[in-house]
Parts: sequence; structure tokens; C-alpha cells
Amino acid sequence: MDFNVKKLASDAGLFFTRAVQYTEEKLGQAEKTELDAHLENLIAKADCTKNWTEKIFRQTEILLQPNPSARIEEFLYEKLDKKMPIRITNAELLGQYMQDAAKEFGPSTPYGSTLITVGEYQKRIGAVEREFIQASALGFLNPLRNFLEGDWRTISKERRLLENFRLDLDSCKARLKKAKQAEAKAALWSEEVEKAEQELRVAQTDFDRQSEVTRLLLEGISSTHVNHLRCLHEFVQAQVAYFAQCAVHMQDLQKELSRFPNAFVGNPSMSTIVPGSSPQSTTAPPGGSPPSRTSASPGPLDPVVTLKIGEVKPPATGTRKAKVLYDYDAADTSELSLLADELITVYTVPGMDPDWLIGERGNQKGKVPVTYLELLS
Repeated sequence: MDFNVKKLASDAGLFFTRAVQYTEEKLGQAEKTELDAHLENLIAKADCTKNWTEKIFRQTEILLQPNPSARIEEFLYEKLDKKMPIRITNAELLGQYMQDAAKEFGPSTPYGSTLITVGEYQKRIGAVEREFIQASALGFLNPLRNFLEGDWRTISKERRLLENFRLDLDSCKARLKKAKQAEAKAALWSEEVEKAEQELRVAQTDFDRQSEVTRLLLEGISSTHVNHLRCLHEFVQAQVAYFAQCAVHMQDLQKELSRFPNAFVGNPSMSTIVPGSSPQSTTAPPGGSPPSRTSASPGPLDPVVTLKIGEVKPPATGTRKAKVLYDYDAADTSELSLLADELITVYTVPGMDPDWLIGERGNQKGKVPVTYLELLS
């Protein structure tokens, strides 16, 4: 390899001179040429733009791809200039698991058929999500990345050159000042002054030219804001379309689920009331635990009415009549034993457990479980 020794020596000397000038400025031992106010404002605006663009870019990446490993993989594919394989979304993976589970449970069972339907819609939502991610990456992330990796790198390079030329300029000013001081002591130093003045003129020219180049680049930040504003609108539109399609799919899924009338039969949070059943078929188990109302066998013509247990609310004040649905043996003297199909008067008291009411039958009174009653209007 051919080395230019003189150039290396010159560059090393220039680097040393700049380092000395920078150190003396930091220590307050040398004067520093200040940039004009307009250029300083442009630099501040550019730094602000870069910092917030970087933060918005990183957080948008996290929003679109929360998995750090997946983001690193995408970064590597991008740097290697290779096409990224299509990655299944979490919703699509969930939908696939649901449909695979349905095959094991039995597609013809209520649970299996519902899993198939829900899984299909999860896949649709996942496909919409993938389209949203691709659109956002193309219309929003890429312009931000192009600014950070393109325009900003150019601006940073020119700003470093400007700082180097400023250090050279101030070094020349310092040498000229020293030369004039020496000239005042001896006329023999007049040539040194002329050399220092010539170097100062060259340094001033380089500094002024670089200041103009840097100023023009920094003024382009306003155009960057306009471009990013347009991209931001596209990002919002992509989000609106994504959420709208998700809402449509979920509404369609609700309609599909409403076609399964027996989808919730056997759910522990649901209870089946069978009008007309005999007391013998509805006797409560020992201990007074509320029986499962689906255990009663309805007659061939008896309609089955399904209600949520939590939907039967005790009255806040006052009394009302209630029909007993099941036999109930009192666990202690504070409770009232019940016989199926009898009518009693019930009411509540402040601070009482909402699962219980106070029941009265003639002179007898005690706590009764709400789930054993049908409150009458």
C-alpha cells in the first residue's frame, strides 16, 4: 500500500492543532468564533427534529413489532438486502391453534364448531394486521428511516466540517495575534505576520463557504417536516382502516356466534330454570349449596329458560314475593328452610351479602339463598 507520508504528517498536525484549540476553548484560555443567530436556530431546530424523529421511529417499530428478536431479524435481513419471509401474526397463530383444537375436540360439538368459527375470524384479523404493518412500514417508517440514515447523516457530516473549519479559523486568529505581539518587540517578525494573515484569510473563506453549505442543508428541515406530516396522515389513515376492518370482522363474528343457541349450555355461570318441575327433582344437596339448575330434567313440553345468576338482583328496599324453586335445608338457626313451589316474602337489609335475602313465612324468618328463588313482580 502506498502511503503519502507528507499528507499523513499534515493531517496529524492539523488534528493536533484543532485538539489544542478545542481544549483551550473548553478551559477558557482561547476565544471562540460564534455562529450567527440564524444558523444557531437552524441547528437547534435540526437537533430537535432528529431527536424526536428517532424516538417516534423506535416507538413505532415497537408498536408494529413488539418482539425484539423479530425486530433484530428484520434489521439483519434489511442490511443483508434479502427478502424477509412472511411472518405469521399472533392473531393468525391463535386462529390456527383454535382450529387445530377443534379437530381434537370434535368439529361437530358446540365447542368445536365455535372454535372453528372464532379461529377463522382470528385469522382474518391477523391478515388485516399484517396489511396494516406493511402499509405503515412503507408509508411512515421508511420516510423516517430515510431521514435519519440519509439526510441527517449528510447534515451531521457538514456540521463536523463546519466545526473543524471554525477551529482552524480560531487557531489562525490566535497565531496572528501572537505574531503581532512578537512583531511589536522585533521587526524581524513581519514575515510571520504576513503568513499568519494569509492563513487567516484562507481559513475565513473556508469557514464562510462551509457555513453557507450547512445553512442550506439545515433550511431543508422545514421540507422534512412537511414530508413527515404527509406520512403521518397516511399512518393515521392506515390505522383507521385497520381498526375499521377489525370492527367489521368482530361484528360479523358476533352474528355468527348468535346462530349457536346452545353455545353456553353447561357454562357454570349460567343456570337453567325448568318451570313445572316437581319438588322431588329439585331437592338441594346437603349443606345448602346452590344446586346446578341444569341438573333438573325438563318435561317433554316444558320450555327451558336460561338466565345468568347475577341477573337476579335483590331489592334495595321494601319487600316482595318470591317463589321457591328448590328444597333447601337450613344450615343453622339463622337460615330458613324452604320447600319447592311455596311462596314466601323476602327483603334485604343494608350490608347484607347480595347472594342472600331475608325470607319470612308466617312467624318464621331467616336467611335464604337468592339462587333458590324466583322473584315475583
